[in-house]
Amino acid sequence: MAESLINLQIKPEWFARSADRVAPDLLGCTLVRQIEGISYRGLIVETEAYDATDPACHGYKRQTERNRAIFGQPGSLYVYLIYGIYHCINIVCDRTDYCSAVLIRALDLDLIPEWVSEKEKRSRVAAGPGKLCRALQIDRSLNSLPLSLGSNIWIEPKAVDLEFSVVQTTRIGLTQGADIPWRWYIQNHPAVSKY
Repeated sequence: MAESLINLQIKPEWFARSADRVAPDLLGCTLVRQIEGISYRGLIVETEAYDATDPACHGYKRQTERNRAIFGQPGSLYVYLIYGIYHCINIVCDRTDYCSAVLIRALDLDLIPEWVSEKEKRSRVAAGPGKLCRALQIDRSLNSLPLSLGSNIWIEPKAVDLEFSVVQTTRIGLTQGADIPWRWYIQNHPAVSKY
């Protein structure tokens, strides 16, 4: 069983490319989060790219204690807190010591965790970076960890027969770098955070 799971994981070297190449390729892949022996799977339906050339990137000016993880190894996690309450999960890309990452903006979960309110429509439970982190209990304790079975979080490749149209546009909620078209999402998918 563990052997077959290892073979399903996307390897770290797959992320050793620029964030603006990795971000659209992640659409249709599955983020898996294992909590207390249960695997929660979310189809990745929306992503954004960030890198050192981008004024909206956390590592644009310099490396600090807070953003150190974004300079880490490709395939590792950069998890940060916004507004003091919402976590956001990013996958580090490109190369070590260069800030580059993909923000996972939205997932379509196959199983809704019991701690999530049933008032929310199933397709909207992880429709946004803060919502998906809350649903999958992703917080700063995962910061800098590699995507792996040992970290209880990994990414599986997209199914070969999965077909969809991709929309590319500018990113959401930025004051700097707002004109850079580094946001991608699956067209007409109900779990996309905003159209």
